[in-house]
Amino acid sequence: MILYCLHNTPRLQYIVDFCSKELFDTPVDITTDLPTFTQYPGPKINYSDTPVAGAINLRPTGLLFATGIAPQHIDCFEYNGRKAFFATLGDFPFDLFSAAFYLLSRYEEYLPHEKDSYGRYAHTNALAWREGFLDLPLINYWLQDFRETLTRKYPDLVFRYPIFKFVPTYDIDTAFSFLHKGWRRNGGGAIKAMITGQWQALRLRIQTLLRRVPDPFDAYEWLDSLHLYCRLKPYYFFLVAARNKGVDRNILPSTAGLQQLVQYHGAGYRIGVHPSWQSGDDKKLLKEEIEWLEYMSGQPITRSRQHYIRLSLPDTYRRLLERGIDQEFSLGYGSINGFRASVASSFYWYDLEKEEQTKLRVFPFCFMDANSYYEQGYSPAQAMQELMRYYRHIRKVNGLMITIWHNDFLGTDPRFAGWREVYEVFLKEEVFWAS
Repeated sequence: MILYCLHNTPRLQYIVDFCSKELFDTPVDITTDLPTFTQYPGPKINYSDTPVAGAINLRPTGLLFATGIAPQHIDCFEYNGRKAFFATLGDFPFDLFSAAFYLLSRYEEYLPHEKDSYGRYAHTNALAWREGFLDLPLINYWLQDFRETLTRKYPDLVFRYPIFKFVPTYDIDTAFSFLHKGWRRNGGGAIKAMITGQWQALRLRIQTLLRRVPDPFDAYEWLDSLHLYCRLKPYYFFLVAARNKGVDRNILPSTAGLQQLVQYHGAGYRIGVHPSWQSGDDKKLLKEEIEWLEYMSGQPITRSRQHYIRLSLPDTYRRLLERGIDQEFSLGYGSINGFRASVASSFYWYDLEKEEQTKLRVFPFCFMDANSYYEQGYSPAQAMQELMRYYRHIRKVNGLMITIWHNDFLGTDPRFAGWREVYEVFLKEEVFWAS
């Protein structure tokens, strides 16, 4: 397939590459030579204001030919029962490439915006939230619609049909509830439990430290058996901050407990760094944390997910690239579940300020247990309904489903009763049969 435009740009090349990889086995070639385009014997897309007979005519709105970052006037409308924007005339009712680029590049996050209580991009700023499509992989649905348009014009056109894929990921923010924390932290916790009258919690702490019962956050062997049964290959992200401060509260990387845990998972699974909140204020800490994890695991670390989803574009991604990270799993919100980039596919990050595609491959997530529990106030039953809603949408578009769970939710802590069962039912009764 060939695409014609008046002039090519990095933005256009980027989004055409993404769309063609989602739709076809071979890339779409871009030409700015009209005679070459009109004489081309195969399927072709005309991305210009002047209609061309025999081609799919997709009218541009100008975003992909512009430079710089400026507020965009966006009016959403209904198309095939879902939202679309950048309406134009032609064989498709809106500028698919510009709309997909706007969402995929996170264009709106480069514009002035309000922060949430943690200083992150607030999801309430997002077009997807305001227009009610945050729970949809909208770009994937648009590409399905565009495939139907192409099929009507070119019935013999061969498409790539992806398969649904589920990728489980885990953030190890607090590896253990009581074990390996040292006498000072455990002593302080015990005194606090006595002062507040939490006698059951105190007994549990003592029994755990005496090794009479498992640590409440120790879900690791249970997860091993679950992955084996469901034939899954998960990712584990470890918080290895050298100092406990604020929301960085894991056992320290200098302890044998965390080192053994990392070594064990590094030998059998894919692991990555979980950059501390502190590293967002001091770039030297990111380097140190990656080095700690490499030392403990004995392997290069090229994967990452931000602790508390502390993600600020473009700075966070640039820092990660500087430190050799090429797979990033933070694209989602730390305040609500849904599709931050409106897509259920991995993609390369486009640095909008530098106007270039980077080597950083982004793997967006749609569900995090902590969002359901802390931010949305869901019960385990409600979380299951939410999980299934995302699952059904992603199955319809044969997309990539990534979830985040924490070991404390999947252990035996009474606060999270029922969450472990939700995850097990979801994997065994839905994901296992889809694989």
